[in-house]
Amino acid sequence: MIDAAIAELTPLVGVRQACEAVGEAQARWYRRHRHSPAPARPERSPAPHPRALSPEERAEVLAVLHSEEHVDEAPATVYAKLLDEGRYLASVPTMYRILRAEGEVRERRRQGTHPPAKKPELVANEPNQVWSWDISKLAGPAKWTWFYLFVIIDIYSRYVPGWMLAHTENAELAKELVSEALRRQGIGRDALTLHSDRGSPMTAKPFVFMLADLGVTKSYSRPHTSNDNPYSESAFRTAKYRPDYPDRFGCFEDAHAWCGRFFGWSRYAGDPPTGRWGRSGCGHHRDRRVLWRSCRAWSAPLELPVR
Repeated sequence: MIDAAIAELTPLVGVRQACEAVGEAQARWYRRHRHSPAPARPERSPAPHPRALSPEERAEVLAVLHSEEHVDEAPATVYAKLLDEGRYLASVPTMYRILRAEGEVRERRRQGTHPPAKKPELVANEPNQVWSWDISKLAGPAKWTWFYLFVIIDIYSRYVPGWMLAHTENAELAKELVSEALRRQGIGRDALTLHSDRGSPMTAKPFVFMLADLGVTKSYSRPHTSNDNPYSESAFRTAKYRPDYPDRFGCFEDAHAWCGRFFGWSRYAGDPPTGRWGRSGCGHHRDRRVLWRSCRAWSAPLELPVR
């Protein structure tokens, strides 16, 4: 209808006034009724900046920078000396651009190259082949007070061979926890891989030397990679998102009692008749298909004295 009205008014008042009369944009009407293809846009070739140096001027600048007088000087020094002589060839950034175009600006110092860190890939076909351990902070009664929870997890069965709550984190406590857990589990030399992140207690020399003495293979997460230790991080996430996890613990004994209840719950949580076993334990001492009443008879995980 609009096109018909414009077609009737065009011979009388013209296209512009006909479009204005019916409220149609003139450009849109022309686009809809174009009978020829749109004209091709001319290709734009990059043009040099009008103030850019000519090839002869660039060659002159390069010759000055390569001269015996200035070959060992920085462009800023060359620029200042040329001004003292009453000569201006180019600005300091332009000198750098010319040198960069000739491949003469680069890092002159010897730079160390670090090979990319290899992603740790550990496979456990039975219990006590690969353990993962980490330390997490539990908020204390006052601001900036923390309790440190050390936890070791068997990645095959999710069993917790040992845990400890302490007032501080250091390599000596880690040595005591790991060595006692190894003794309780009866693990011999060259049978276990212990994975962790790169925290200071994990990489401390006393702790590393103890692992070497016990024949334990150490494995570390990649630097600045938080998800290379997923089993321990997942366990801490499960603990801190429990409904009964408080914002702060009233005292050290309160935090220790809560950790004891949590690790007891994590061993027995689940629905055995449907096969959805608990978060840890089943499959560590026996085959996964053991009866639930047998699972409940297992020994509790190692818990070191309060520190």
